[in-house]
Amino acid sequence: MNNRNENYYAVIMAGGVGSRFWPVSTSEYPKQFQDMMGVGETLLQLTYNRLSNIVLPENVLILSNEIYKDIVLEQLPKITEEQILLEPAMRNTAPCILLAALKIKKQNPDAVMLVAPSDHWIEEKQAFIKDIYEAFKAAEEKEVLVTLGIKPSYPNTGYGYINFEEGTFEDGKTNLQKVRKFTEKPTLRNARKYLEEGNYVWNSGIFIWKASIIADSFSEYCPEMFDLFQKGEEKLNKRDEDSFIKEVYPKAQNISIDYAILEKSEKVYVIPASFDWDDLGTWGALYSKLAKDDSKNAVVNAQLMPGNSKNNMIYTKEYKVVIIDGLEDFIVVDDDKVLLIVPKEKEQEIKEIRAAAIEKFGDKLG
Repeated sequence: MNNRNENYYAVIMAGGVGSRFWPVSTSEYPKQFQDMMGVGETLLQLTYNRLSNIVLPENVLILSNEIYKDIVLEQLPKITEEQILLEPAMRNTAPCILLAALKIKKQNPDAVMLVAPSDHWIEEKQAFIKDIYEAFKAAEEKEVLVTLGIKPSYPNTGYGYINFEEGTFEDGKTNLQKVRKFTEKPTLRNARKYLEEGNYVWNSGIFIWKASIIADSFSEYCPEMFDLFQKGEEKLNKRDEDSFIKEVYPKAQNISIDYAILEKSEKVYVIPASFDWDDLGTWGALYSKLAKDDSKNAVVNAQLMPGNSKNNMIYTKEYKVVIIDGLEDFIVVDDDKVLLIVPKEKEQEIKEIRAAAIEKFGDKLG
């Protein structure tokens, strides 16, 4: 597995805001650039290190917003500016993935590209490597769009699900499963039903396909966006690429890769993953992954004197002593400008709390 294939590429999406991790994650410094786990590396650094062990370091492309260019270069000193694709406007995942595919395809017509978010937490690295190589090989040999699905461990209502046809790919040599449909975040009742049926997995947002196949898929299912970017194909990977992207990118439709391609194509297959995974989308998700004290409090960057408190998520931007008493099932986040104290059951409302705080106190909080 150490013989990295020169046709394999990795595309890391690092342009989101992560508003449910406010006030630590802000539009100026989103969660992917933060050491959310308190392990000494940011989520972006962890993702880059994980993927640059699978593909050649020069074959890693970072997709981010132009306002984060300096942060990306600071956190990933081994990459060059040519390896950063900067979006001049936020347009969801489809436009940036298409643009990356066209760039990579022009550089290497035989390229197989992995697309992964920058904010996942994956502990079982060898299992991850095994699954990724299986997906690369499948996408290399067959005209398929591959996604990795996570076997559900409980009826989570915050993830999208993938329903697949049971039975392996027709050659019987790989764990590819034909995707029937993608489903939105379900109700608790439906999530329980999915687990009982067994042929549902969480949508990890990790994809593997030939650059040429995904480009052709855009041509078929999203022709306006394909034509918008294809007309500047001769400028890609050249000096005037930036000016072309700044001109046309804001005109692209604001749409996810799921809606644009995956829900329409008949070539989509899923590999049920064997590794542990969390997309770290909320403070509660972070809490579930951290070590706990005897009272089940999870603490990052702080020394806690818990008193009669339990089941809390405590996060401080800078190291400090935190003293609480009588608090149960709360999120307590101390940032430079904001102290947030909310019940864990309201973690999904933090996005709205952030918006209300910005409206009342100004953009500097967001």
